[in-house]
Amino acid sequence: MASKLKLFTLLGDYPVSQALKNREIPSDLVEFEFSDIKVANNGFKPLVREAKFDTGELAIVTFLQAKTYDKPYVLMPAVVVARAQHHTIAYNPERGPLAPGGLAGKRVGIRAWTVTTVTWVRAILREQYGVDLDKVHWVTFEDPHLAEYKDPQTIERAPAGKTMVQMLLDGELDAAVVGDKLPDPKLRLLIPDHEQAAKDWAARHGDPINHMLVIRRELVRTRPDVVREVFRMFKESRDRAVAAGNKNAAQLRYGIEPNRRCLETIIGAAFDQKLIPRRFSVEELFDDATRGLS
Repeated sequence: MASKLKLFTLLGDYPVSQALKNREIPSDLVEFEFSDIKVANNGFKPLVREAKFDTGELAIVTFLQAKTYDKPYVLMPAVVVARAQHHTIAYNPERGPLAPGGLAGKRVGIRAWTVTTVTWVRAILREQYGVDLDKVHWVTFEDPHLAEYKDPQTIERAPAGKTMVQMLLDGELDAAVVGDKLPDPKLRLLIPDHEQAAKDWAARHGDPINHMLVIRRELVRTRPDVVREVFRMFKESRDRAVAAGNKNAAQLRYGIEPNRRCLETIIGAAFDQKLIPRRFSVEELFDDATRGLS
């Protein structure tokens, strides 16, 4: 029997990846060598700048930019991380009241201009709350994942040594996209009715996608059997999490059609926010070996 193809893989620790990372899903074709990077987004720069991984998860906006700059990866129609985004932006009520529609002229901290969560939040603020994004003063703390992309000249970089949370507490920022959990008990969510607002958004656009699978382009061209096997194994790992009762796993969609609305929305948002130079079609994000996977 021929030896299995070993794939260096970037994948975080989630319920949907547990069976895969515990090597509970057998394969005659592939063997995953998982990176020891604990938080997957720390591996995004090595993936797109050095082509370090054979397969793994990648933020969808980072992939759209990677495609723009012809990085050697193809998208697979498999969602690894998806969540509502309305609860990720916060403010400090000790500095006074603030509503989502009142961000014009305010200073808003973001990890980086190109972060997928930030892209979703800006789209939400624009569509649901009428925020003119050009009138918000954005403050970043990190470079984009893609070295080729340059932030708009209007974006401010926070001073070296400053942290987003401390600037928010000190009043140097009016609001900030802080992520899935509030990092300080003094902070409050900017969108108070975030759960209902997220349901309204999902009804129109689907649940926002954060990370999807990508695979090296050369493998897509030379080993479509391996591509299909990787997809099968990830899907089985997701299905085991669903069977175990994980509600988030049940919301992670496989195949193009279940994800089409959401992909069209994030492509449009990335284009509107000048993160990509044109609107890709959903089909061109994939290749012949990945387009038909479902």
